[in-house]
Order: sequence, then C-alpha cells, then structure tokens
Amino acid sequence: MFNHALDQTVKKLKAQLANILTLVNLSLGGYAIIAIINNQLNLGLLLIFLAALADRFDGIAARKFNCESELGKQLDSMSDIISFGVAPALLLYQGLLVQFGAPGTFFAVFYISCGAFRLARFNISENNGYFTGMPITVAGCLATFSFLFIPHAHPIFFLCLIILLSLLMVSPFTFKKV
Repeated sequence: MFNHALDQTVKKLKAQLANILTLVNLSLGGYAIIAIINNQLNLGLLLIFLAALADRFDGIAARKFNCESELGKQLDSMSDIISFGVAPALLLYQGLLVQFGAPGTFFAVFYISCGAFRLARFNISENNGYFTGMPITVAGCLATFSFLFIPHAHPIFFLCLIILLSLLMVSPFTFKKV
C-alpha cells in the first residue's frame, strides 16, 4: 500500500514538474521586477537569467515526462511575458532608457507589447518546428545581456536595440526551434 501511494505521488510530481518550473520562471521574473523597481538592477539581471534557466528546463521536463498541455502552454506564455517582456524592458528603462524621457518610455512599453503579441501569435499557431518572429525568451535574454554594456556603448545603441528586438519579435521571419 505504501509503495502504491509513493508511486502515485511520484507520478503526480512528474506530471506537474513542468508547471512547477514554469511557476519558478514566473516567480523569478516577478522578483526581478521588484528588484529593478528598488534600483537593484544587477540583482534584477541575475534573476532574469535564472528565469531563463527555469524556462529552458520546463520545456525539457514537459517533453521528457510527456506532460505537455494546453494549460502548460498558456502558463508558460504568461510567465514569459513577465520574465522576458516586462522585466528586461524595465531593466533597460531603469538602467538607461529613462534618460530619453517619453520616447524611452514608449519604446520600453512597445517592446512589452510586441512580446505579448508574439506570445499570443505563438499560442494560436501550429507547431511546425519553426518560430515565426524572434522568441521572446531570446529577445529578453539579449536585452538583459545588453545591460552589461551600458558603460561601454552609446545610449542610442540601446534605444535602437530595443526597437530592433521589438520588431524582430513581430516579424514574419522564421527561427528554427532548438
């Protein structure tokens, strides 16, 4: 009887592991936003990269344990808009784009909007081995990584980068799934 209960518990945990990792991604993204608001930009950067690791492993877990679901897909998208949309946009905004005033604010919000559009488009598309538009996780990691170069690059570079990443997310270009 104990072995049966243990087996059932392990099965349930395996079935929910991907969703748990997705919620870890979401939590890290939320914590990153709070850190960034509190002007702890380096902590925010670290938390976004940790969220990316959790995001990578949730997909691996879902495929390995054959527990991919519509709920998991939607939850993943909601987590991704927080961790790779809002958090990186806020990081660049607080770190540099704020000095551009209204245009900096507009393009930070534009990036988030393009990321949300990209995720919504992905959720209604067929899985054919390709992404249409740059995945928000890639754009978010590139935007976050660029934060490290703020002392070394001209501020216009970052404004152009966030515009480029925004447009790539909603572009018709295809990217092979890895």
